[in-house]
This record gives sequence, C-alpha cells and structure tokens, in this order.
Amino acid sequence: MAQKGFLIDMDGVIYRGSEPIPGAVEFINSLREKGYPFLFLTNNSQRTPRDVSYKLRKLGFNVTDEDIFTCAMATARYLASRKEHGTAYVIGEGGLLTELHNVGYSIVDDHPDYVIIGEGRTIMLESVDKAINMIMNGSKLIATNLDPNCPVGNGKYRAGCGAFVAMLEFATGKQAFSVGKPSPVMMRMARKILQLSTDETIMIGDTMTTDILGAGSMGFTTVLTLSGVTKESDLDQFGYAPDFIIKSVKDLLDEELFSKVLYKQHEPILTVA
Repeated sequence: MAQKGFLIDMDGVIYRGSEPIPGAVEFINSLREKGYPFLFLTNNSQRTPRDVSYKLRKLGFNVTDEDIFTCAMATARYLASRKEHGTAYVIGEGGLLTELHNVGYSIVDDHPDYVIIGEGRTIMLESVDKAINMIMNGSKLIATNLDPNCPVGNGKYRAGCGAFVAMLEFATGKQAFSVGKPSPVMMRMARKILQLSTDETIMIGDTMTTDILGAGSMGFTTVLTLSGVTKESDLDQFGYAPDFIIKSVKDLLDEELFSKVLYKQHEPILTVA
C-alpha cells in the first residue's frame, strides 16, 4: 500500500483566530496516531516554526517545530539554491530574517542581491523608498507570497504582502518572483520534506487561489474546507475545482470519507465525452 501524507493550511482550516475549529485537534492527533505524515503550510512569514508550533500546542494540537513549513523557509531555501551566501534587504519581520540567517544570507542596507518583501505590521514608507531605489539599481525583487490581505480576527483584515509587492512593482516596472503558495517552489519543497510522490500527496486548504490552485497544479489530491474564507457559492468564479469539498476537517474523522480522500475515490467533477 502506497504511503499517503498531508499538506495542511492552518488559519481557517484547523483554527480561526485563537480558537481551534471543532474536530481539528482530533483530526490532527489521529493523523499522528495512525502514522500519516503531515506538514502545515503557511503563507505567513512573520513567525518562526517554533512560534507557530507553540501556538498550536497551546490549542491542543500534538505538533513539533518540524511539522511547520512557512513561506519564509521556502523563500530562504530557494534563494540559497540560486546564490550561496547572498545579501538581502528585507521588509519583513523575525520569521523571515531568521530563515535568511539560517541559510547564510547577510542582511544589508546597500546594493543587496535581493529585495525581499514579507508580512510586516510596521512597514514604513522610508523602507519602501529604499527598496524602490535598490530595485531600480539592479536588485531582484522577491516576495514571500502575493496574498493581498491577511485576516486578523473578528472579520477584520490588514494589508498583506501582495499589496506592498504590487506597490513596488508599479513604482519600479519590475515584476516580483513569489515563492509562497500557490508557487510550485513551495509546494514541491513541502512534498519532498515528507518524502512523498505526487500521487501520495493530499492538500487540505480553505483558499482556492493559493491552497487549491497550487496543489492542483502540482497534481496533488485537493480538499477544500468551507470552514475558512471560501464559500461553496464562490466556486463558480474559478475555472478549476478541488477534488473534494468538506464542511471542515471534522468530516475527515469519518473513516469512509477519509478512505475516499486517501485513494481519490470520487465522482469526476467534469466529464468529457
């Protein structure tokens, strides 16, 4: 029997704000007990894996630092594979800076190889102006992700990484390269961490334009949960579809449905004559 494993988004999938989604703790803990490998994927570059795993453990999840893969980690590893011991000017926070240091990058204020944009709650126009000039003088623009906004709880949002990237692209006429979901760079790295093949990988997410698009493009089995940002009525807006739609991960505690997801046993969404 082929091994199966899971890539799992977090906000809207296993928790909302500071509360776990009902059934999520039981589902994640059951994966651990049954021996199915899993990895949490997040487009939030602010926090380190240790910070994220600490939050999850406080919510009751049986996880470790090694169960977390952030877009900051993906970005740092990608850049290290392109240029060893490079330099970067960073608009972002501790999670991104830590990962760049981990791969041997130096953070500089003058003539960097890369200008890297991540999430930030205290982004200043002075930093943006410096980034614009660096990009105009040849530094390459890298985005940890292109999410236009980020939920902050209570139905409120703040500007996401993608909003600041769009401003820099417009100001410089240069296009950013993004490493986070739905980029195949992050998806492929995550699959390899779990040591799975394409047909052994299952993605559970709540966002069509990142989780489902990225995983579907890679050929992974895709499970959309309606416990987050996507509503079932939204699906008509997209030219692609998930393999499975569930109300929440609690549904996957049902052994029959879980087995169907494992082996991709479902009626085809589109039938071509």
